[in-house]
Amino acid sequence: MMASVAEGRPDAWIVPDWPVGDRIGAVFTTREGGASALPFDGFNLGEHVGDDPAAVAANRQSLAGQIGRRPVFLRQVHGVQVARIDATCDDGQSADACLSTSADVACAIMVADCLPVLFADRRSRAVAAAHAGWRGLAAGVLEAAVDALRQASAKDAGNLPPATDDIVAWLGPCIGPDAFEVGEDVRQAFLPFHGDVRPYVRPTEEGKYLADLAGMARQRLHALGISGVYGNDGSVSWCTVTQSSRFFSHRRDARVLGSSGRMAACVWLR
Repeated sequence: MMASVAEGRPDAWIVPDWPVGDRIGAVFTTREGGASALPFDGFNLGEHVGDDPAAVAANRQSLAGQIGRRPVFLRQVHGVQVARIDATCDDGQSADACLSTSADVACAIMVADCLPVLFADRRSRAVAAAHAGWRGLAAGVLEAAVDALRQASAKDAGNLPPATDDIVAWLGPCIGPDAFEVGEDVRQAFLPFHGDVRPYVRPTEEGKYLADLAGMARQRLHALGISGVYGNDGSVSWCTVTQSSRFFSHRRDARVLGSSGRMAACVWLR
């Protein structure tokens, strides 16, 4: 099952179906609702894509109202930096993952084809989120986020790190394994980590490859000892490119419309 829908939120927004209890909240926004006009209709959250700043500000304020706290937005650079956020943090830190032990803010990752990954310590001590495009995934952004989450959880628990089963992850929508055509450079980027990448980077007749971001992320998380991985299973309903009425897609929209909006995956402590 993809998700349930939270009462009072747009019907198409996705609420992760993962075993974290009532003290952790999470949501993935879609195109539904919002103040943005074409080609950003309607719930664009990206300030950097050419949308009307007033519309973006209205959408971000609406998101904050829906989740009951301020989402902290990063300046995502396809790296591995992890920012620890709280109510004193401004938007715009250069990082591709964030974590929080405060209930005053939400970790937020913006995407329009890249894979968003949400994390939670089920003891409700910390949450985290990561932006996993192929560059960040190959560079180790998931490993960096999990390490930071474990350290933060241990500090708040008197230096007792969370057990492997206490950390769970949720993979959000991204470009699907039948839509993400890449070159040899992407295949080479994953060889040091995967060795045999054939299950995740499949050759095409045109000499290119089709890459499975969600599949590679699951493999990386399992290698870290995280068995509780939920969400995106690589099926077409999770694909941002093919589900045009529901999701923004940079690869699909930018080449035709010149730009694309951004969605957000958010996680927070209650």
